[in-house]
Amino acid sequence: MRYRVGSFVLLIYILVGIYVAWTYDYLTPGILRDIAEALLSIFLWFLVLLGVDLHIGG
Repeated sequence: MRYRVGSFVLLIYILVGIYVAWTYDYLTPGILRDIAEALLSIFLWFLVLLGVDLHIGG
């Protein structure tokens, strides 16, 4: 039970941090797009090797 409470508190902490970073312009749509592209290329690296373009948007 204690593990679930700690995980919930950590999730709330991270969500509040994301909100504050977005409010103060530390996070922008461009940065989020870059992070999403990086995560896609990390988890789908085999597609990158096959020549698939994982760039989001333009």
